[in-house]
Amino acid sequence: MNMTRIPQFLTRRAVLLAASWLLLLGTSGCTTASRVGVTNDFDHAVNFRAYKTWSWYPQQPGDAESGPAKGYESFLDKRLRAAVAIEMTQKGLTEVDKAPDIYVAYSARVEDKQQVSPYYNGMGYPYGYGYGYYGRNYSPVTQYKAGTVVIDIIDARRKELAWRGTGQAQLNQNSIGEAETTRIVNGILSTYPPQGNNAQR
Repeated sequence: MNMTRIPQFLTRRAVLLAASWLLLLGTSGCTTASRVGVTNDFDHAVNFRAYKTWSWYPQQPGDAESGPAKGYESFLDKRLRAAVAIEMTQKGLTEVDKAPDIYVAYSARVEDKQQVSPYYNGMGYPYGYGYGYYGRNYSPVTQYKAGTVVIDIIDARRKELAWRGTGQAQLNQNSIGEAETTRIVNGILSTYPPQGNNAQR
């Protein structure tokens, strides 16, 4: 056996092991993710450029946090409404009290989620080359809280859903805080109005 290759092999193994630890820390060590997962869908027959004014949906539930709020807004409701209003203004839409072009509705929830490490090979240790390094206490599953916000835009004249955006982000608490609310709402409405020939007629 070529003894000169052993130190090189061990060095390479150590580098790969260190890199795997950094990747794992990057995956599970950040309690608040910087990214917002956003999806949307819309009615392709709608001319979104024709919408100039907006108002809150009249039947909007009184408390996005499903709490006991009666006749007043929860903190999350206030944060959501403030963030949405800023975004709509920046898009050139005017909030009105009567006869809007569109209504805006929203909902929010916090859920328990699980994330499986992409480096786990199902044999008790990640990658497949580090046998014995991680031991039996290594868990490939990370538990975390996820905040989800759904924003609907309804055509006021037709009373039909025109656009729906959904955003989800990892949280470090049991509620969606002010910074997370702004981040999620900004992420969702960054995709409105939808791009494409049907949306820009």
